[in-house]
Amino acid sequence: MVNTSEEARLLVYTQDGLGLGHLRRTTLLATEFLRSRPYASTLTISDSPLGQFFTASSGHDYLKLPSIRKTAPGRWQPIALASPFDDVLALRREIIRSAVLKFQPHVLLVDHMPSGAMGELVPALEAIRSRPVRVVLGLRDILDAPATVRRRWRLEGAFEAVERFYDDVLVYGSRDVFDVAAEYGWPAEASRRIRYCGYVCSPPGGHTSDQIRRRYLLNRPDDALIVAMAGGGADAFPLFDALLRAVPRLTAHRPCTVVIVTGPFLPEVERLALRRRARDLPVHVITSVPDSLSYLGAADVVVGMAGYNTTSEILSLRKPALLVPRRGPSAEQQMRARLFAERGWVRWVSPDHLDADAVGDAVLGIFAGAGGPPLSAPDLNGRQVAAERLLAGLQEVVPTEPPAATTPGSRENGTPKVRAAVRHAARVDRPLLAEG
Repeated sequence: MVNTSEEARLLVYTQDGLGLGHLRRTTLLATEFLRSRPYASTLTISDSPLGQFFTASSGHDYLKLPSIRKTAPGRWQPIALASPFDDVLALRREIIRSAVLKFQPHVLLVDHMPSGAMGELVPALEAIRSRPVRVVLGLRDILDAPATVRRRWRLEGAFEAVERFYDDVLVYGSRDVFDVAAEYGWPAEASRRIRYCGYVCSPPGGHTSDQIRRRYLLNRPDDALIVAMAGGGADAFPLFDALLRAVPRLTAHRPCTVVIVTGPFLPEVERLALRRRARDLPVHVITSVPDSLSYLGAADVVVGMAGYNTTSEILSLRKPALLVPRRGPSAEQQMRARLFAERGWVRWVSPDHLDADAVGDAVLGIFAGAGGPPLSAPDLNGRQVAAERLLAGLQEVVPTEPPAATTPGSRENGTPKVRAAVRHAARVDRPLLAEG
């Protein structure tokens, strides 16, 4: 148990080489954690090319890894460095291990991948096995198509890593929407660690939606405001292009103003192309905004891709929305858009049918009231619940027997049995961490 006079330390590992979604979500959790423990410290290890993109709370710092990106399931490449991937991976592995040992966290939150990208986290997890650290895996509910996840997790030994290293698995979602254990074939022992938290989204309040509406509708107060966002925006050009082509048809039916927030990762040549084509239209093209929630709150209609953060925040604001998921390399966004649309929370267009007519039809349908604000929404308390469970983990940190004290044959899957027994005992009758 962490002494109350000792500063709690939370270490977060997140891999986010192409977008901003993982970094955004873990930053929200770290901020909530620090809000409850103002004298605590949080260190996030991340490889986002934008580094510390989001404003950090007091007590929160970032350690930047060389960036890599996923090109296909199980396949990666460096983003900036010309070094061979194996050399970059070795460098990342050593940085992570050193940071974990030197920072000495009480709670380690690993985002998305139990072993890290290409197993880079395993040396660090091995190094802290005998230390009093609560190790937690955080997962968004939908990772990829079930067959893909089952195949990759078995191939990469991810289920074994969950059983070997982790005390808890926090799922940022609702079992009623997507049953992680059932869909991805989790073994019984690993499944017992799963705790559903609800969807993670930004806290309400402090937003400037009215000011944004006045800024863009100053000379057109009767217009509908359409806000288009796509997270980092690296692969968002087809969506923005189709929306721009649909604008003349939309304005013929109803006066409207469009704000496109491209995201910082949209290639500059594509951003310039959008701005050239927007010159004679009631369209504003901007790269990024300091407060995405304010822009979503200002919108009459939201058009976006189906990333986790975008969809969660749309639902938290009860905004009518059209989602156009990315084609790949993962099926995650298409699955989310379809599941949310089936529940009446959003409208969606498959990327295979993306064109100006499809976007125009969908937005006009929303204007006509066929896709208005959703009457219901999923559990959106994930930020608070996940932070509470991380804080509860501080109380579950117990010293374990050092490896030298074990006897021959006392290891199971490389983990001292006494450690497994202590952790199992710590999980029994823990009301805060009970399923619900």
